[in-house]
Amino acid sequence: MDVRPKKHLGQHFLHDHNIAEKICKQLQGKADQIIEIGPGTGVLTQFLSKIYSDKLHLVEIDEESVDYLHQHFPQLSSNIHHTDFLKTSLTDFGNGSLAIIGNFPYNISSQIFFKILEHHSIVNEVVCMIQKEVADRISSPPGNKSYGILSVLLQAWYDIEYKFTVNEHVFYPPPKVKSAVIRFSRNQTAQLNCDEKRFKVIVKQAFNQRRKTLRNSLRSMINPDIIQDKIFDKRPEQLNIQDFVQLTQLIEAAK
Repeated sequence: MDVRPKKHLGQHFLHDHNIAEKICKQLQGKADQIIEIGPGTGVLTQFLSKIYSDKLHLVEIDEESVDYLHQHFPQLSSNIHHTDFLKTSLTDFGNGSLAIIGNFPYNISSQIFFKILEHHSIVNEVVCMIQKEVADRISSPPGNKSYGILSVLLQAWYDIEYKFTVNEHVFYPPPKVKSAVIRFSRNQTAQLNCDEKRFKVIVKQAFNQRRKTLRNSLRSMINPDIIQDKIFDKRPEQLNIQDFVQLTQLIEAAK
């Protein structure tokens, strides 16, 4: 059976098997369970199933793709989940650690990352192909124009590696932009030494008005007693992870 790519699901099927194998080789796979998001026609699955068949889970929202996967990967049938990844509970895959891999739909890639962030304590590795612009943003260091909310929040918990760029012609239908494969692995940070919810709010608020200094973008949450601190002269892209932690501590202490 043929599976038709569906625009509303953001499906662009990778048809280059060499690139598919190269993506799969980026995964170290040391987690207890491995989740492939949006396997589609199984171009990654064919390689993953040979190595991780006993712990590989396929999460696919498209019914047509699910039928295809059952037909072509019957050995994985009990681990094929016809559901929306964004609505799944990652703890349903067991009590241990998770690794996540997939060609993420461009239209929900950021939502996937925020879900992973919510479960950073159990997700120890991610390998994904996403829009190149998003990959650049996530892997960007401080001081770069691409550096933003996801850069800070993901780099707080993960070491990010930009692996390689993928051209449009290896997909059907071809997307209008280039793609990139990135890998991130859990770093040694156990906690951020600040209120993590407040940290997230501060990062988002700062970058939502990234052209302003922190003194202006965070004015609504700054105690007047600390507003003259030199850190507030800076713009958000000038701060690294530890700077944002210290900023959160400063704001917390002055409450």
